[in-house]
Amino acid sequence: MNRVRTLLKEIDATEMGFTYSHEHIVCVPPYWKERGKNDLLLDDKEKSKLDVKDFANLGGQTIVDATAIDYGRCIKDVVDISKETGIHIVGTAGFNKSFLWEAKLDERLKKLLGNFDTFMEWIDQSSINELANHVIQEVEEGLEGTNYRAGQVKFGTGYNSITPLEEKTIRAVAKAHLETKAPIHSHTEAGTMALEQIEILKQEGINIRNLSIGHMDRNLDPYLHLQVARTGAFLSFDGIAKVKYAPESSRIQAIFDLVRAGFEDQILISGDTARKSYYKHYDYGLGLEYIKKIWVPRFIDEAEAQHLDGEKLIHKFFVDNPMRCFSFKD
Repeated sequence: MNRVRTLLKEIDATEMGFTYSHEHIVCVPPYWKERGKNDLLLDDKEKSKLDVKDFANLGGQTIVDATAIDYGRCIKDVVDISKETGIHIVGTAGFNKSFLWEAKLDERLKKLLGNFDTFMEWIDQSSINELANHVIQEVEEGLEGTNYRAGQVKFGTGYNSITPLEEKTIRAVAKAHLETKAPIHSHTEAGTMALEQIEILKQEGINIRNLSIGHMDRNLDPYLHLQVARTGAFLSFDGIAKVKYAPESSRIQAIFDLVRAGFEDQILISGDTARKSYYKHYDYGLGLEYIKKIWVPRFIDEAEAQHLDGEKLIHKFFVDNPMRCFSFKD
């Protein structure tokens, strides 16, 4: 069985169906809360649920929630949304980028992690093995002491840099993957440092085919995309609709370039919908329905205009590739 671990249960990968590979559903990141950045606080379970229902009503079946411990998980709310909408949701163990670690730990997390004051202090004063054991526990036992287990492990790095503590978390996540066989996801800031992340993982003995790399469409560099693809990693184009970073035409053309180079089996698509202003039912944004309702038909039209099989490619990006990417690797 190619098994995928959702928050509620393990499923066969064939049960995933149409999948968004990188989203955030309900989360209150401590770093942004401390700085009063309300747009970045997805803090209303019922509003988030309405967007997930929109996705379900269009035939969506699975969402990968990439919210790590340092990004303010609201585990019970996300679990309830999964139960109430029927959408499979994959949870995430591990870490994000380092500037988020300046945030203070609340009393619950202090008790859970060892009475440190900040995420930074926790990561700095823990060994790689201790951090790896934490990630393993969240995969094998449950997120933050619950019974809801993670289905992938994650690390992150900053813009054009990897700090010593970020490298520490990469190595910890690598060790956790080797122990649990959970798929690995990485955050890149503006699509930078992907190749450098890969080199560290190789040092730890990781098969790069078990890795998906986020925000590749934040750096629309065809040469970089080819270099990453040749390592075997999945490339996550998870900024759909964010035209402030690039026009949709450029994002789609970058996907076509990878397809023509033979890498259609390594492409994932999602929206990283992590702001109230992106959600339809918070702040009248495009919402979780946008990709399936608007972007997919556009992509098919543009693919057909370039003599590509758009329907086949959409099935690969949203069904076949997630099945392979998010399966536990025996």
